[in-house]
Amino acid sequence: MTAVKIPYDQLSPEALQGVIEEFVTRDGTDYGEIEAPLESKVAQVMAQLKSEKAVIIFDQKTETCNILKSDDPVLKLLD
Repeated sequence: MTAVKIPYDQLSPEALQGVIEEFVTRDGTDYGEIEAPLESKVAQVMAQLKSEKAVIIFDQKTETCNILKSDDPVLKLLD
C-alpha cells in the first residue's frame, strides 16, 4: 500500500483546516436528516482526530488525503 498515516498535529493549522474541509464537503458525505453547518462538521472531525477515533491518511500514489475511523480495516495494511 502506498498510503501513510499523517499525525494531525504535524500539519499546519491551515493545511489541517483544508484537509478537513475538503473531507466534509465531498459528494456522498451524509450527516443525517438535518444538514449541519460547515463549522460544526469541521469541529466534529477535529474532535475525532484529537481523540484518536480518526486518522489522516495520505496516499502517495494518488497524492490525496483521506480521513478514516481508527478501527477501519484498511489501517491494518499500513502497519
